[in-house]
Order: sequence, then C-alpha cells, then structure tokens
Amino acid sequence: MEQSAAELAEPFTFVVGMDGVLRLAPRRSEHVACAGGDVVLSAGEISFMRESGRWTVSEVSNQSTGYCPDVTSWPEVARALDAAELRRPSGFTHEVVFRRCPDCQEHNIVREDDFVCVFCGSDLPAAWNVDPAA
Repeated sequence: MEQSAAELAEPFTFVVGMDGVLRLAPRRSEHVACAGGDVVLSAGEISFMRESGRWTVSEVSNQSTGYCPDVTSWPEVARALDAAELRRPSGFTHEVVFRRCPDCQEHNIVREDDFVCVFCGSDLPAAWNVDPAA
C-alpha cells in the first residue's frame, strides 16, 4: 500500500516479534494487529530521518497500550534495529512506565513516579507486572 508524505512523516507503530524481527505499520495501526496477535518482545512508536544518506531512528518509545512493554525491553529493540542496520539512540527516547493494578486489574501509565492506580487508588507495584504470566 502506498503511503502519503504526511503518513511517512508520522511515527510508525512497531513491534519486535519473538523472532527478533522489527515489524512496522502506519501509526493508526494497533500494535496487536501489527504483530498478527502474537506475543512480542517489545512494541511502541518509532520515527526515522535521513542522515548522511542513511535511515536513522530519530525517536523511539515503548508507547503501546496493546502490549504495555516494560522499559527493560530496550535491548530487544536495539538488537532488531541493529539487525536492520539502522542507526539508533542508546535507549528509548521516551520511556512509558506501565503497571497493572493488583486490585482492580486495570492497566496504568505511571506518571512522575506516582505509583497509584488512577482507577481505584491502590498502590501499584514497583516492578513491571503487565504480562498475565508475570
């Protein structure tokens, strides 16, 4: 499918599959759809720019409310970007801290180190716990 210039200027949705491969989709795509519904190593949004005749990653985050990946998933993203021979930053340029409330089970984005559930007021754990297996 042909992308418009405006779409190409927007960040892309990305996932890193269990095979370590980086997959991209237009920003309006859901991460779970981008991954074909599979489990992933990481997910988020990514932007590119041309630099010295090469594509480079200008911004990358773990912003995915479909998967809520931990910030510690960066090494998986770095490996996928390296395998694609893309220049990249040394870490997520924007980190999102996700937690699942142990009381109401809702997913939360932790802002300003305030580990309190916005839905029920319960304390959120310090360690990432969004994966149902965690």
